[in-house]
Amino acid sequence: MTDATAAQRIEVIGDATPEQVAALVAVLSAASGAPADADAPRAGSEWAAPARAMRRPLTPGPAAWQNSLRP
Repeated sequence: MTDATAAQRIEVIGDATPEQVAALVAVLSAASGAPADADAPRAGSEWAAPARAMRRPLTPGPAAWQNSLRP
């Protein structure tokens, strides 16, 4: 186990209700930092790719007007 994944023991002294223990766990979990995959780069959608806004150049020839409408 590394230091980052080592579990720490917390001892609650007194009569703590389950709600108080849950609140303590939530606060300590939030204070520990972001999850490891938060820094991973996100892959963009192909629909948002700038190349989709570009079309192929039109070429003259037979049925060129029909081919201009096809992607």
